[in-house]
Amino acid sequence: MWFLTDEARGGDAVAAIERLPRGSAVIFRHYGATNRVVFAMHLAALCRARDLLFLVAGDWRLAAAVQADGLHLPEYAAARGPSSAARLWLRARILTAAAHGVRGLRRAYDIGAYAATLAPVFPTRSHPGRTALGLSRAGTLARTAQLPVLALGGASPGKLAHMRAAGFAGIAGIGFACGK
Repeated sequence: MWFLTDEARGGDAVAAIERLPRGSAVIFRHYGATNRVVFAMHLAALCRARDLLFLVAGDWRLAAAVQADGLHLPEYAAARGPSSAARLWLRARILTAAAHGVRGLRRAYDIGAYAATLAPVFPTRSHPGRTALGLSRAGTLARTAQLPVLALGGASPGKLAHMRAAGFAGIAGIGFACGK
């Protein structure tokens, strides 16, 4: 299970992280938080203490500063790929990328991502107007991708068995972890 922090959706990120099972991951996405560095440092330390992976979305410099396990690129950033400086930092770390379809999954693979999130699989409160891929189509994309794919968007622990059967490596989300 991968938890994405989200300042817009709220929720208590610390409490959510404390509920995650060992071996899960956290993607820090508080892009506009005024205390972003301090908060990222706090969450990174909490993740290390709980044996969780900690990735920072979209900012390799912040990821390096807080000694994150890796970097997560939004789909628009994955289209460019990581900068050469980010690639140097990433050598012994994890790179993941967001995707919204086959093109995004291909880009994630092409830039050397370890895994990709695919969204939205189901309708989600984060993007209420966006058409969901649906489990059948999203599962086909996950099964044919050349890297592990995490279902994002309306995914929940209760759906994990169905997601795995459809071809997903796991689930990622906001609401399931922070109770929203």
